[in-house]
Amino acid sequence: MFQNEYARIYFDSGEFKEADLIMNIQLEQRRQVLGADHPDTLGTMTNLARTYCGLGRYQEAQLLEATVLEKQKTLLGANHPSTLATMANLARTYCELGRYQEAESLESIVLELCKKFLGVDNLHTLHIMANVASEFLQSNVLEKQKTLLGADHPKTLLAMANLANTYTKIGRYQEAQLLRVSVLEKRKLLFGAEHPDTLHAMAHLARTYCEFGRFQEAESLESIVLEVQKKILGADHPHTLIAMVNLAHTYGKLGKYQEAESLESIVLEKRTMLLGADHPDTLHAMANLACTYSEFGRYQEAESLESIVLEKRKTLLGADHPDTLLAMGNLASRYSKLGRDQEAELLKVTVLKMRKKVLGADHPDTLLAMANVAGTYSKLGRFQEAESLESIIMEKRGKVLGADHPDTLLAMANLASTYSKLGKHREAESLESIVLEKWKTLLSVDHPATLLAMGTLVDTYYKVGKYQEAKNLKSHYEQV
Repeated sequence: MFQNEYARIYFDSGEFKEADLIMNIQLEQRRQVLGADHPDTLGTMTNLARTYCGLGRYQEAQLLEATVLEKQKTLLGANHPSTLATMANLARTYCELGRYQEAESLESIVLELCKKFLGVDNLHTLHIMANVASEFLQSNVLEKQKTLLGADHPKTLLAMANLANTYTKIGRYQEAQLLRVSVLEKRKLLFGAEHPDTLHAMAHLARTYCEFGRFQEAESLESIVLEVQKKILGADHPHTLIAMVNLAHTYGKLGKYQEAESLESIVLEKRTMLLGADHPDTLHAMANLACTYSEFGRYQEAESLESIVLEKRKTLLGADHPDTLLAMGNLASRYSKLGRDQEAELLKVTVLKMRKKVLGADHPDTLLAMANVAGTYSKLGRFQEAESLESIIMEKRGKVLGADHPDTLLAMANLASTYSKLGKHREAESLESIVLEKWKTLLSVDHPATLLAMGTLVDTYYKVGKYQEAKNLKSHYEQV
């Protein structure tokens, strides 16, 4: 019993290595005393799998969870709540392994079984529905939680936060911000300003502010989160380090690269010490530091770190894992900065091919890889090839994400830029006008993306001989 408590304390403190050691001892003891199929033995296997995930050992976690699932199906039945919970855990692990289709398939099964045997309004069913990232489902969950539990209940606020996350993913930042402000205020009243759920809401609101280019406000919130996390959890706790990462990201957006580098170096050092050099979170910290080095123009140092990240991810996660492909794309970007365009092109084309194979041709990450290849083609003066890819990207993003999604507008802006390089200034003007109006609506008149679109359109107006329009827009640009 004490072993179980100690293991939980270590796990909650982010000390996964210690938790792993105790849980393995406990698992062996329970197998010997209770048998391999006893519910307590299976419970320990489940906890150990979660610990493996904390250590980034997703393959081992998946094997354990698959074993537990099969035993629970036999012993308890496929429809038992414990079986469904294990199925949901396995789906999460599949996501970590980049096996999204298997994850989606399991989550759908769990959802349908929960609806059938527990009821549509059951809290467990609503929890599963909230994890299936669908705007319709999550809106439904939120309304049911409000009816069943009340508007201020913690689970209602969690449903509200989940819906805000989905709004962010589909580019509906205004709605996401409204929900997140509401969640933060309600959690402050219910739990207090320093409660973990309040701090979590504050961190998410800061991320939304970043989407709007309100980096000063984001910095203010993230600084509060970091200081409170340090005070309550300690400087080495995983949640404190995440707060540090978020603040470093915002520092980078504000051009405070020295401050960003300082924080990222601390995170890398602490994660290496606490989790080990090969843990996914450690490698993530290394990749962040590499990006900051690049902002400083320290491309050689950035390349060195990103090469390490890539090799380790290949070994730990496999060559096809989304995080491995992300590392490959980052290294390719660094090659471009160093003028090694041929090597950059080769890596970017490889990433595109692998993402098409693993994720499908229409997945947002595949389209991002295609945009990176198009960018390299443009840099090499191969504008016709860039135009061809960018036209596909704009069309697919419009279909998959919607015409008003920020990524669709970015694709439109990239295609307009390529049109301009090809001398197709009228086509460029048409797209740039759309981009500008949509940024004004989605973000604000003084957002950096809106101002960039405004400046670009001014240049295009001059190229097509619309001097008065150029003069008027330039005057407005300078006032903003």
